[in-house]
Amino acid sequence: MINNIKSLLALVLLLGTQVSHAQNDKDRPNVLMICIDDMNDWVGFLGGHPQTKTPNMDKLASKGVNFEKAYCTSPGCSPSRNALMFGVEPSKSGLYPFYNINNIEGNVLDKYTAMPKTFRDNGYETVGLTKVFHNPDNKYKQEELWDEYKYYGNKKLNVIKEKGYYPEPYNKRTVACPASNPLEDFQDYRSAMHAVKYLEKDHDKPFFLAVGFVLPHTSFIMPEENFDRFKDPIEAPEIKANDLTDIPLVGRSNAQIYVEIPVQKDHAWEDVRRGYLASINFTDDNVGRVLDALEKSAYADNTIVVLWSDHGFHLGEKRTFSKFSLWEEATRTPFIIYDARGQKGNGKSCKEPVGLINVYKTLCDLAGIKEPDYVDGISLAPWLKKPGLEKESPAMTTWGRGNYTLRTKEWRYTRYHDGSQELYNELQDPNEWTNLADDPKYAAMMEKLADKWLPKTEAPQIPTGRELYNVSDADQKMKTINQFKKNVRKYNELELQPPLGDVLN
Repeated sequence: MINNIKSLLALVLLLGTQVSHAQNDKDRPNVLMICIDDMNDWVGFLGGHPQTKTPNMDKLASKGVNFEKAYCTSPGCSPSRNALMFGVEPSKSGLYPFYNINNIEGNVLDKYTAMPKTFRDNGYETVGLTKVFHNPDNKYKQEELWDEYKYYGNKKLNVIKEKGYYPEPYNKRTVACPASNPLEDFQDYRSAMHAVKYLEKDHDKPFFLAVGFVLPHTSFIMPEENFDRFKDPIEAPEIKANDLTDIPLVGRSNAQIYVEIPVQKDHAWEDVRRGYLASINFTDDNVGRVLDALEKSAYADNTIVVLWSDHGFHLGEKRTFSKFSLWEEATRTPFIIYDARGQKGNGKSCKEPVGLINVYKTLCDLAGIKEPDYVDGISLAPWLKKPGLEKESPAMTTWGRGNYTLRTKEWRYTRYHDGSQELYNELQDPNEWTNLADDPKYAAMMEKLADKWLPKTEAPQIPTGRELYNVSDADQKMKTINQFKKNVRKYNELELQPPLGDVLN
């Protein structure tokens, strides 16, 4: 009899515990993280280009908190995503250039816990789709990080070369053409539909769903329907011909002149920009598919949606193309957080400079999870409640060991590995055309910014697993400078317009 009573009590306690856990799981928020590649401020909610068409992302920004001045941790896919997913600044990790982190030797990364692993260890089902880490880093510890992971590629795309720009000789970085394929052949549509089907299912546990969209990364190849939405002449961004002449040589060498040469020769800038806008538009369609599925699902009222791009992108500004610089176009990124449980800041914008390094701590905070002790950054939860709250610390971006830029509300201050500097008044000079670093009246301010916010120590660069190393920094001081000089001479010899100006002295 006593044994039966003990067994009954044990059963009641067990059922009570299970009910408690189930109730806790039901109350815990889900996370939908939308990871976009190479998207700058050419979106409606940031106003970067007057012809952009991004209704779905604009709607999300209007519902959540739109961080208008958000900045990447590094202006390249690999170092940016490594910093965000591990929650550690490059100056601490040593992950400065591009890596295949699967090939890093030893236990270098064992001190870090990737974000999905932290959520999985805390009872979440984790699902990753396509580009979350930098490819091929998505293979990193897949079985430990993800309950489910699927990478989608494009099927063979039938590019319509007569529309847009298809360079000869071929250069995949500047292709900007539609393809005649059905939607089902495009990787980003396939990723979106996987997410849609996932959201339509019943889930016993809270989920961490990371959906990676590759466009608008080059090549700019999208469905013909998206390309045809941009039939009017495409407005060019404001460009100053001699923009690079007051910039230190280390900074100038970040300009991708070798890409501008064929584009200028072929008079193709308008087509390239059209392709970029159309690629963003296709990504917006796919974001809309996922958000519509979430809105119709059982999880609509208990999901945190965070949308970010890993860095920005130049389309001729500062006489460059692509990313890989410490200027505004390459470092500024779209960043939205919408907490459907209700935040006082929902529907408002935050104008304080924030870095994507803060994503890890913020999501953990909102989910009630303790992040690993080493994680850098701060939680942005206070700004979700009060977006107008002042923030003292600037956003910092790193590009190579020894190269840093700080973005405050008013200023961009950049210091390179050789001690050369740039300073721009962003309120008066949003195009960053006038470098004020040589003006003695700003010397004390720059010294104060550097002393307070730049890293005091730098981790040595991780030597193994590197894939791409294309920056002049403290470890490879002439890495890009000689090639930059060669490209400038070629540009001038071809008498391309507008002239570059005297940038070699």
